[in-house]
Amino acid sequence: MKKMKIALVYDAIYPYIKGGGEKRFYEIGKRLAKKGHQVHLYGMKFWEGENVIKQNEMYLHSICEAKKLYTKEGRRSILQAIYFGFHSMKLIKEDFDVIDCCGFPYFSLFSCKLVSLIKRKKLFSTWHEVWGKNYWYEYIGWRGYLGYIIEKLAVLMPDKIISVSKHTTHKLKNELNSKKPTYTVPNGIEFDFITKIKPAKEKSDVIFVGRLISSKNVDILIKSIKLIKGKNPEMKFLIIGDGPEKKRLEALAQKLNLEKNIKFLGFLENHDDVYALMKSSKVFVLPSVREGFGIVVIEANACGIMVITVNHKDNAARDLIEEGKNGFVCQLHEQEIAIRIMRILENGSDRKMKEACKDLAKKYDWDKIVDEIEGIYLK
Repeated sequence: MKKMKIALVYDAIYPYIKGGGEKRFYEIGKRLAKKGHQVHLYGMKFWEGENVIKQNEMYLHSICEAKKLYTKEGRRSILQAIYFGFHSMKLIKEDFDVIDCCGFPYFSLFSCKLVSLIKRKKLFSTWHEVWGKNYWYEYIGWRGYLGYIIEKLAVLMPDKIISVSKHTTHKLKNELNSKKPTYTVPNGIEFDFITKIKPAKEKSDVIFVGRLISSKNVDILIKSIKLIKGKNPEMKFLIIGDGPEKKRLEALAQKLNLEKNIKFLGFLENHDDVYALMKSSKVFVLPSVREGFGIVVIEANACGIMVITVNHKDNAARDLIEEGKNGFVCQLHEQEIAIRIMRILENGSDRKMKEACKDLAKKYDWDKIVDEIEGIYLK
């Protein structure tokens, strides 16, 4: 099999920035490197020391100094995206067989297109989600029209697109009218690693893990806990994560007299601790209306617990649920969520249910996914 020199381009680099997109490139990159390919990950410099460092047999390149990804309002910084897009032109000095640029935050795609044309190499682009016209308007008002135009232009740049979910593939074709060859390859997990982690000593009934932003709707989940408390006064709910909504959510918990029931753990640096806490919980709830994939659903299933998520057109996580097997999909309403939580708690988490969750999660092991990616790059 031909050995390739692969360039992966994304402004934020794992493990310095810990998000789904960052994790995907890192996990795929290190496995491609183990297969004998030369892998180079280009992004902003979030580490001290040399501009090029080696981790897990792949090279991490800083093409510019790090800038804040989010504004004070919790929105993705447009200036940062433009800044990184401009510096992505530095790849003209590099040599590679394959270049895969993350679709978001768009501007780097324009630079990578020019680089790929000059070097006569095909440009791949990995898309985690599509914002679309309506969401752009919700996000920044009338200025969203410009954002939508940039997104529409960005999807014209790659020769081939890799989409992380059927949901995103559908939106690429129907909302952005993309005609590019598109391959749907999901995100993955380190299944064997997760199964070896022992449950935490701290137990809970319900757990949430994620960035505390408005689209996650943790406030509605807190209200559902209030409803459940009437029947189960000792109810325990853990919230893992940080974000602009944290203070408001803490105030809501206090207002509803849930201080003894809800514990905010903040962002946990060691993800092993997150898995351990998932394993010592009974239900994972993701009331988000905006998920390009929803990797936490698979992680929770791998930990042997069922997941409740919501039925919303922009929530790709709902496609990961097989009703009654590894979780439930319901409407975004505190009473609907409370009913599903109570159903799982009352039925208990027997061995059969745990194994069903794990069996579904095992299909998303990174080692299987990297084989698909390698085949696409070689085409």
